[in-house]
This record gives sequence, C-alpha cells and structure tokens, in this order.
Amino acid sequence: MAAVFGLLIGFYDGLIGPGTGSFLILVFIALLGFDFIGASAHAKIVNISTNLAAILYFSSTGHILFQYAIPMAVFNLGGAHFGTKLALLKGNKFVRIFFLIVVFGTILRFAYDILFR
Repeated sequence: MAAVFGLLIGFYDGLIGPGTGSFLILVFIALLGFDFIGASAHAKIVNISTNLAAILYFSSTGHILFQYAIPMAVFNLGGAHFGTKLALLKGNKFVRIFFLIVVFGTILRFAYDILFR
C-alpha cells in the first residue's frame, strides 16, 4: 500500500506540487502508524528527496530561475529549522493542531482559486 500511495503522491507532486507534504503525513500516520512528529519528519525527508530530484532535472535543462530559487531555498531551510525546534518543544498535540490549520488554509486557498479566478 505504501508503494501505491508513494506512486500516487509522486505523480501529484510532479504534476501539481502544493500539499504533497500533507498527503505524505496522512499516509505515514494512516498506513504506517507514525505519530505526527515522526510522520512530519519522514515527510520532510521524502519531500526534500523529490525536490533534489527536480533540481537535478531542471538544472540539467537550464530551467531554474536562480534569483528566485536561492532565496526560496534559504527561507525554506530557515522555516524547517524553526518548525522542527517548535515541534520538538511543543509536542504532538501542537503539531496535530497546526497541521489541521494548514490543511484547512490550503483547502480555502484552492477553493478561492477555483471559484474566483
């Protein structure tokens, strides 16, 4: 089952992208029995692996806008560092609530894009 969901999420990540980490977290929790912190940590590892694969591919074809990519990477690393420290400090309950807020916000954003654009 994990391989099937990995294939589906990988297809989604390559085609659309946003929300992949949330889908990974849900699969790690529902199928593999992880807690939120463990699922989040493993989702980060999978997500960075797919991002590195995309970097390798797009850099070989010359399609990376470095003036945007480098600042985004720096802030992504900073956010991941801060988020990891916060998750370890606050624990599972905090991560679960924050995750639900982010998923709800993502759904609202997608709904707005569909309805008003």
